[in-house]
Amino acid sequence: MTGPGANFSAPGLLFAVLGAAALLSPFMTLAANRIVAGEGVMAWALGPQSVVLPGLLALIAGLALGLLSGRELWRLSGALLGLAGLLWLLTHGASGLLADAGDYARVSPAFGFWCLLGVLMLLMADALTAMAPGPMIRGGVLVAVLAVLGGILWSGALSDLSVMQEYTSRADAFGREFIRHLGLAFGSLAAASVIGFPLGVLCHRLTSLRGATLPVLSFLQTIPSLAMFGLMIPILGWVGANLPGARALGIAGIGFAPAFLALVLYSLLPVVGNTVAGLASAPPAALEAARGMGMTPLQRLWRVELPLGLPIILTGLRIVLVQNIGLAVIAGLIGGGGFGTFVFQGLNQTATDLILLGALPTVVLALSAAIVMDILVDLTRKTPKDSA
Repeated sequence: MTGPGANFSAPGLLFAVLGAAALLSPFMTLAANRIVAGEGVMAWALGPQSVVLPGLLALIAGLALGLLSGRELWRLSGALLGLAGLLWLLTHGASGLLADAGDYARVSPAFGFWCLLGVLMLLMADALTAMAPGPMIRGGVLVAVLAVLGGILWSGALSDLSVMQEYTSRADAFGREFIRHLGLAFGSLAAASVIGFPLGVLCHRLTSLRGATLPVLSFLQTIPSLAMFGLMIPILGWVGANLPGARALGIAGIGFAPAFLALVLYSLLPVVGNTVAGLASAPPAALEAARGMGMTPLQRLWRVELPLGLPIILTGLRIVLVQNIGLAVIAGLIGGGGFGTFVFQGLNQTATDLILLGALPTVVLALSAAIVMDILVDLTRKTPKDSA
């Protein structure tokens, strides 16, 4: 499909089929209140045809542009056009459905919307991958996407959606849990790096230590996340009850401390393992040349092994960061805070949009962190791709 004589892009054809199927599914739901299940509404039934038609045409045109083979800029433009149509239908559909629905009515994106969003995001990613932009361009695209998303949220265009009404009633709590989530994810990464990097250097130097350490860290990774969080409760509960000053530092059986410690333990294997692999990736010829220049082992570490192994080490940190942003959600189950607080509150109240209030920013944060770390990995390579 993508050969010299092909007319269509194979991924684009798949996205078009999936998008057409999604258009036949409910686009939004209208519910009497925030708890009851809503009734699905198709995209073309969101309002008058004069309002709905521009959004539908933009979606169809965007998916059609995605079919073009070898025209990646056009395909990217199609993804953006489709996303604009999606936003148009979402905003105008929400206001239209709520017009005569009652004071407690709620509208939410339904299965069709999420499928179309996923298809268009995949189309954008596929076009960008084929264009092979350099790290700086990818960083610029990320900043632009986040700026547009922030502008849409700030403008109030989505204020009629149920998830935004959940945010409005919890704006102060959202800010606190956002900071707590960052503290769990980035703080555990920092702690694991402080512990894991020196340990990785020692494991690289001492085979016996490596043979004893890596299996233990691998075993910790096999413990299910919920079980790991649970194991921390009695351990830190005992510490908080028996060590003077522990409770003053916030160490207790539930809360931030057990969640933080569990994330640090999960983080050690990628940090230590990738440090060992990164240092071992230095070519023997480079090490021999360094010895011939009279470098000490410490100088070889900082001037040769570490610079050459930095991309692999950063890859380990990327794994840890994305992993911990997701795992930090579970901290809400043991009082650790973070976006998981809203997720578990929503589960207890059967309020889907409250679950989304915690899940959606977690996804955005994880994707952004992954892209930023990928850019840093590319920038540290000695033979990077075009960075223009």
